[in-house]
Amino acid sequence: MKLARGKGKITGSLLLVVVFLAVILLAFGCVGGLAPVGWSGGAISGDKLYIGSTEGRLVVIDMNDESRQWAEPMREESQGIGCSLFPGAGGCASAAGVAIYGTPVISGGLVYAAGYNGKIYAYNVDTLAVRWVYPREGYLKPIVGGIAISDGQLYIASTDGTLYALSADTGDLLWMFETEKEIWATPVVDENAVYFGSFDEKFYAVNKSDGSKRWEFTTEGAIVSTPLINDGTVYFGSLDKNMYAVNTGSGTLKWQFAGENWFWAMPVLYEGRIYAGCMDKRVYIIDAETGNKFNEIDMGSPMPSAPVVIGDSIIFATKDGVVFSIDAVSGSLKTLAEIEDQEINGPLTGHDDIVYVHTQDNKLHRINVANGSVLRDIDLAMP
Repeated sequence: MKLARGKGKITGSLLLVVVFLAVILLAFGCVGGLAPVGWSGGAISGDKLYIGSTEGRLVVIDMNDESRQWAEPMREESQGIGCSLFPGAGGCASAAGVAIYGTPVISGGLVYAAGYNGKIYAYNVDTLAVRWVYPREGYLKPIVGGIAISDGQLYIASTDGTLYALSADTGDLLWMFETEKEIWATPVVDENAVYFGSFDEKFYAVNKSDGSKRWEFTTEGAIVSTPLINDGTVYFGSLDKNMYAVNTGSGTLKWQFAGENWFWAMPVLYEGRIYAGCMDKRVYIIDAETGNKFNEIDMGSPMPSAPVVIGDSIIFATKDGVVFSIDAVSGSLKTLAEIEDQEINGPLTGHDDIVYVHTQDNKLHRINVANGSVLRDIDLAMP
């Protein structure tokens, strides 16, 4: 991974990210031969949930009977995040499975996932057999973000600072767009453009058809969060401690909202209000049109995990394992579960009344939001 292209040192907001990742890696990561474990969310199609495991496998779970299928493991031939940033940290060979950070995406009978080994995989949704892999030979730089698909094209970024557009059917390369530094963010797509942020402190909109730049918007920090698009506005957080709303057509600022720490995770929109978890331990409830604050809730722990909406409830999880809901009508707060001795870093998944929480012990925890019951967790490890 390139730490600061053309500078040869870690500077600015990237240094802050390194410190944050160092804490994660000391707990789970590249120590004594272990690689980063990833924090994939789940993708749902019909009655099946697809998720990346810490063994570097795509796992499909039948939500009716809890049966599981596993794909062949991704192959590890690159070092982990901690090894790249801290080469003297000791023994960072491929002792563990390939980290899968991005949530799988399902489209056209295929399910797509990307590994931290720098490969993108397309699997058959029923058999989990590999349809294609990109690149065919060799590896990209490690991939941290997820995948977006639209009109038969797949979009994904790498830590080499490049956004790649591939044919969703064949995995053939269509075009590339280069930024000045690493990209960890997952792109999003509308009918015209692909939107994503970079460590170069810029947020980009590029044409879907050929990757030509439509506009760029400059912040004062690296951008790692997945953006949210609604009604001509794209919302995204930055490590400069601001949440931004930018016009998708022109790239002009609509509003910005300041927190007291990074906006790491993707926010959600419900009934005209943005619900944004922040690393300052607060959830901010913001008017989507004006950027005015309706409320803030101190949860006592940072929130790097993207929330989900289930009914009228906005479900969040704190880094230290507390899952809670905010009633969007009454504004009341309810603790749903406390998952002991496990951090929550990845996005939550919601289906019907159930919220699915992927923890670093390779298990999928399930909570019924309607009645508050905690269901038996599902082990993602292959027997």
